[in-house]
Amino acid sequence: MSYPKIKIDLDKIKNNINIILKKAQENNIDIMGVTKGFACESEIVKVFLENGIKMVGDSRIINLKKIQNLDLIKVLIRIPMISTALDVVKYSDISLNSEIKTIEELNKAGKKLNKIHGVILMVEQGDLREGFLPEEILEVAYEVEKMENINLEGIGTNFTCVGGVIPDSNKIFQLSQLTEKVEEKIGRKLKIISGGNSSSYHQLGEVDLKRINNLRIGEGILLGRETAFGENILGTKDDGFILEGEIIEIKEKESVPYGRRGMDAFGKKPEFKDRGLRKRAILALGKQDFECESLYPIDKGVEIIGGSSDHLVVDISDSKINYEVGKTMEFKMGYGALLRGMTSIYVDKEYKK
Repeated sequence: MSYPKIKIDLDKIKNNINIILKKAQENNIDIMGVTKGFACESEIVKVFLENGIKMVGDSRIINLKKIQNLDLIKVLIRIPMISTALDVVKYSDISLNSEIKTIEELNKAGKKLNKIHGVILMVEQGDLREGFLPEEILEVAYEVEKMENINLEGIGTNFTCVGGVIPDSNKIFQLSQLTEKVEEKIGRKLKIISGGNSSSYHQLGEVDLKRINNLRIGEGILLGRETAFGENILGTKDDGFILEGEIIEIKEKESVPYGRRGMDAFGKKPEFKDRGLRKRAILALGKQDFECESLYPIDKGVEIIGGSSDHLVVDISDSKINYEVGKTMEFKMGYGALLRGMTSIYVDKEYKK
């Protein structure tokens, strides 16, 4: 058996999908299942499909290539690069866009491949990530509507990724108003109004979403968490993915200040408290495998001290488990750790039988 590894429970992912889809359907919302958190592994994508998700989004074309044989609408959710326009049109049905020059190249690629490519125009609403400015979106939509090999599917927006903007009723109203103006400009209704990601989930059943009819959900499905306030979604499971790492050293060591720069391994400056001799364990996993800051020991008696590129150091002094070198330790993961671990060639993946 090779470590570190991620143990994947498909039944728990299925549970989360069913809960989220039920809530979404009650509020007339379609869900785009975001697959980048697990590198679009086909075994998990099939669970999405079998349980009612008909549209998936990923940020990498190489991931979407893996599922070309599955009957799903495939969406590239990272703004396309002009250099990959042909592959974008070939391997995705729809892409999110924020540059007219890029859409023009997608149109050219569509002509070469004799294919109509769908686009969703992203609108900047304060998160400082991708998006056309609201004042330019009408003319952009008008120009896109005239392109022969592009179909304007809709408009969308993003929250909480860069600027930390949390969606609220005012943002929803603005997006809905903009939708109606775009529809008036092009003379028809838009199909998709994508109102955000897992950070918008908490609004379902709480506020009037007006014209929004689509949410892009990744973390909510995989880890059962909405990302506006970091709360668990009622009824979902947060342990569908469990990290298991092997212990390679156990020794009692003095508590020492955090490095020559006065920082811990995560770049923070905690207040130092000398606790004398402490029992420390080192695991064979590090930042090259995971985002160590978002690992959470299942054993509550274990405290993470820090991590380097290859090692994770934990304090096991207060644990009731008799850990030994060669034995393993389990962790729950935040989205950052999951994303890095599932895309790492150094981490094994094991599906629960």
